[in-house]
Amino acid sequence: MTADTPFARFASWLAEAEQSEPINPTAMSVATVDARGRPQVRMVLLRGFDTRGFVFYTNLESQKGADLKAHPHAALCFYWKTPGRQVRIDGPVEIVSDAEADAYFASRPRDSQIGAWASQQSRALESRFALEQQVATVAARFGFDQVPRPPFWSGYRVIPQVFEFWEERPFRLHERTLFTRRDAGWEISQLYP
Repeated sequence: MTADTPFARFASWLAEAEQSEPINPTAMSVATVDARGRPQVRMVLLRGFDTRGFVFYTNLESQKGADLKAHPHAALCFYWKTPGRQVRIDGPVEIVSDAEADAYFASRPRDSQIGAWASQQSRALESRFALEQQVATVAARFGFDQVPRPPFWSGYRVIPQVFEFWEERPFRLHERTLFTRRDAGWEISQLYP
């Protein structure tokens, strides 16, 4: 990543946030649009990024999975209070390769792997006890064996077309820098606060 790319700037800001933010500096909001065209937003954790895009993992049958299947485009927002910075990212979405999803799933704690199998994410839950029963059933099913990645669980990569970097400044005269992807590279512009 060269120094003048939005990816390099993001990497620098994230590294600083990891030093100053005590809890989940990789937390980001993910905004999607549902089948009726209504915006939906939730918090997830960034699980990797490079010049191809920003990756998070989820149940493909969840609400966000359904949204992204119908409208494969998302917006991300990172906010770090201590350094007074925000990054917004917008772009189309693709599912990561099976190899990437398998590798990430294998790196998760065993309890999280079992939870991925047990949870019918975003669907109505009849009781907490029902969830705990399902977790016990899945744990017994796999015993001491390796837990494979469920076929309904994978990752999404948001491929940035736009980055906006926001820095807090006195008197609400914040600094906003916009990077817009063009055929020849990134067009950089400043925005009024």
